[in-house]
Amino acid sequence: MLPFTIFAQSEDTIVLGMSAAFKGPTGGLGSELYRGAMAYFEHINRNGGINGKKILIKAYDDGYNPIPTIKNTIKFIEEDKVFALFNYVGTPTVTRILPILKSNSDRNIYLFFPFTGAMPHRKPPYDEYVFNLRASYEQETGGLVENFLKIGRKKIGYFYQVDAYGRSGWEGVRKTLAKHGLKIVGEATYKRGAKYSDSFVRQVEILKNSGAEAIISVGAYAACAGFIRDARNLGWDVPIANVSFVGSEFMINLLLEEERKTGNVYTKNLINAQVVPSYEDMGLKAVRQYRELMDKYNPQIPADLTDKDYKPLRYSFVSFEGFLNAKVMVEIIKRLGKEPKREKIKETVESIKDLDIGIDEKISFSKTRHQALQKVYYTTYKNGKFVPLNDWSEWKK
Repeated sequence: MLPFTIFAQSEDTIVLGMSAAFKGPTGGLGSELYRGAMAYFEHINRNGGINGKKILIKAYDDGYNPIPTIKNTIKFIEEDKVFALFNYVGTPTVTRILPILKSNSDRNIYLFFPFTGAMPHRKPPYDEYVFNLRASYEQETGGLVENFLKIGRKKIGYFYQVDAYGRSGWEGVRKTLAKHGLKIVGEATYKRGAKYSDSFVRQVEILKNSGAEAIISVGAYAACAGFIRDARNLGWDVPIANVSFVGSEFMINLLLEEERKTGNVYTKNLINAQVVPSYEDMGLKAVRQYRELMDKYNPQIPADLTDKDYKPLRYSFVSFEGFLNAKVMVEIIKRLGKEPKREKIKETVESIKDLDIGIDEKISFSKTRHQALQKVYYTTYKNGKFVPLNDWSEWKK
């Protein structure tokens, strides 16, 4: 395996800068996004690279906090002189570096495939500096609302992280309900950085007392798992839906551990929106390749970036998304030719049409479309794994 400490930009390397949470309550997200991307980059590097050039990720931990993200981004641009920014994690972090991208527009610095569905980098004036693979939070939460309404659950409550991330999901829920003449019946918030061990009883009580018939949660996995735990402990079995950012496997693992400790059931009536297909769908070429390369290379996180007790996941929705991000990034670099130049990036990416990366949706960009995928997938947890959710009737009101 290539050493992960070689970062210097040279004639035979292309370095991408990644700022993400690798430690703390959301550290699993950056870790698995990195591992998924490196599984594919390792495959490319072992097979001659791209026109002889190897792709490397230079990663810094930002703890899912904006100030370190800003510092990391400036360092990537000024000192590391990375080719592009890649695989950033989180809305409150990404939104704060958008002015940096705009102020460095003369250097052609672009952010590729951030792990966030927020709207600020999907709208002017910042959309031209960011390329997204995944669907937006408005699409995720809007779809969740529509499905709940179809089964007669019209009283929707909202649990969210009180920052730009939570507000992005709030917009999708609010707008979709408004189309049907409805409003959110209750809201409860928590502060970014909350731990699973924290109490969420107050938030549960607020939403339960609002008469909510379904909950949409927009938060990180520690807080969302804690909310589910406390809701079930209070005897509230309302369906609870999460968006893709939650990190489904991390959330479910916390709840399974709670089940082992208490004997109570915490994994029923859970719905998770996803922005990539299931890694259990072996009918998809990209899934087969992802699982093969994850098993073959088992990419490791740089030692200085990981908590010593962190246990990597064999497969996850997060690492599969990182894998797909890397596949598209490789295609972009290939199209830039033997000597890739940053000033050619924008027109090259915007010319990509109907690219098949082995999933059930093709990839296209344009001057007015910097988001390639539009589809939202729905899953629920049954028989020890997340399975596609095509029939919501079990929750019919």
